[in-house]
Order: sequence, then structure tokens, then C-alpha cells
Amino acid sequence: MAEHLLEIRNLHARVEGEVTDILRGVDLAIRHGEMHALMGPNGSGKSTLAKAIAGHPGYEVTSGEVLLDGENVLEMEPDERSRAGLFLAFQYPAEIPGVSISNFLRTAMSARLAEGEEMDIFAFQKRLMEKLEMLKVDPSFAARYVNDGFSGGEKKRNEILQLAMLEPRMAVMDETDSGLDIDALRIVSEGVNTIRETHDSMGVLLITHYKRILNYLRPDYVHVMLKGQIAHSGGPELADRLEEMGYDWLHEPEAETAAV
Repeated sequence: MAEHLLEIRNLHARVEGEVTDILRGVDLAIRHGEMHALMGPNGSGKSTLAKAIAGHPGYEVTSGEVLLDGENVLEMEPDERSRAGLFLAFQYPAEIPGVSISNFLRTAMSARLAEGEEMDIFAFQKRLMEKLEMLKVDPSFAARYVNDGFSGGEKKRNEILQLAMLEPRMAVMDETDSGLDIDALRIVSEGVNTIRETHDSMGVLLITHYKRILNYLRPDYVHVMLKGQIAHSGGPELADRLEEMGYDWLHEPEAETAAV
């Protein structure tokens, strides 16, 4: 087992077809069981980082490495990254009318099996009911079509259910708090905390604009991204300072000398 669960080395990436890199040398290391929060203003490259890690076809990695337990996922197709244990929770989850959450999850879990193997329907149903109970979600939720007509909170709850079912090694959560009211934010955060308690080796990279979700999810480290790089890192108290002072102070000379 590698020292770091996820290690990003000097990563550069851009929108496919563009000439200017958005990510300009990102370095970040996350150990097993750690939660890291990534904050920063709009346009700093946070969501680009999430998509580059996951292998989104709209983004091109121009140099660098992304290692999952020492294996470079940039050499894998997106589905291979998922099977290797990488999970991306989307900022704006897609709707899939006509496909139930239950069938979607069974298909996703079957895709992780060796060729020729099939997911046992009874074992799957038992697991699904256990995870729904763990997350305090009504069983009828699994019969609904994926995100079809869902509120923002229901879409994010569906993402958390997927996370619980798949139990990835590394979860990248791209602005999971986006569009959530206070009650939905609390429910989703409780779900993440419950999953981490039962799957304590899982790493989490939590991308967010605001501190409010960090009132429920206490990260081990907080990083700030500016202009495509990790400009500053610290403990959970860094989020409190950002909430109080914004990002302008990070451009000051004394902040630059502390940059990572």
C-alpha cells in the first residue's frame, strides 16, 4: 500500500481544444481515511481538478500525475478509474428518466465485477435496504427515476446513496453543498459522516465555496486554490479565516511566503 491514497503531482490541465491551462501545477496528497477540503473563488480551477481526476472528456491533462494507491489513473479510462475505487459526486447530477435508482445502482455495481460475473439480485437488494436504513432514506426512494424531478437536496441524497453502495477508496465531492438549504445540507452531511464511520479508510476531497458544510464535515486539512494552484494549506481553522476575511489576504506578500 502506498503512503498516500491519492497523490497529485504537478498537474496541468485545460479545457479540451483550448490553449491555456486552467490547472498550473497542482500538488496534493491525501492519506487513507483523511478528508481534505478544497476552497477558492470562482474560476480558480476547483471543478476542473475534479473533472481531470475523474477523466471527463471535456478536459485535457497536459502534464503531471494522479496516483491512486501508487497507480497513475491518468492512464485509465473513466470507467477503469471507477473500478479502481475512484468516485466523483457531481455538482449538477444528471437526470436519467426511465431508469430507477435501484437499477442504476445494480448496473454500476455489476460493472465492477469480473467479466462473466453477475450481481446476485438478493444480495444486492439486501445491501440496498441496509444502506437506505443507514442513511435514513425511505425505501420508496430507490424506485424513483434517477434525479427525474428531484429537488437539489434529493439529487445530492442520491449521490450519497451511490457513495454508500459503491464504497470507493477515494471520493471526490464537487460542491456537494451547491443549491442545498440548511435542512438538506445537514441531512447530506450526516450521510457522509455515517459512511466515513463505517468505511474509515476512505479518503475524501471535498470541493466547496463556503464554510457552511464544514460546520458538519470537519476536514483534516483545508487548501485554497488560486489561479490553478494550491496557494495555501492549513488545518480546519483556515476555513474560519476565509469565512471572516475572504480570499484577498492570500494575495498579500506574507501569505505568499506561506504558500504550498
